[in-house]
Amino acid sequence: MFRFLQPKSLPPITLFHNPTLTSSAHALTILKQASTIASETATEDQASDYSNHAKNQQTEFQLEVTEGSPTNDQLRSILDYVADNGVGKKKTYVPGEIVKGARDAEDALARFKEDKERFVRPITVDWNGGRAVIGEDESEILSMLRQVGQSDVD
Repeated sequence: MFRFLQPKSLPPITLFHNPTLTSSAHALTILKQASTIASETATEDQASDYSNHAKNQQTEFQLEVTEGSPTNDQLRSILDYVADNGVGKKKTYVPGEIVKGARDAEDALARFKEDKERFVRPITVDWNGGRAVIGEDESEILSMLRQVGQSDVD
């Protein structure tokens, strides 16, 4: 019996984007460049024997850019991701950096339900890895991208 293997889907990275903000445009540029480099590296690694080299490179990812607001569930996840300052996370964010004026996570959710425009952009989210970066900090974004795929189950 033959079994056809499904191609493994790429981990999703979402940028909540506002094209009128310089910081958001910069975050998008960082992500696009990283995506290009990761796909080029993946192609090179497929044709080489240097598996250790691949471990030091970024994993390919599916970049999703949205100008829309997150769903309530997505916002709750983002708030959880930034509150859990686990291993490898360099910066802790407070809910007021995600939803303007919020004092805590519950207040952030309530304010967001009242006015979705309070949601701050840019925010880059690694849904599979449970990580998020607020703003355009290149080192934080690239650090998050280097960890993409490390928490995936093969």
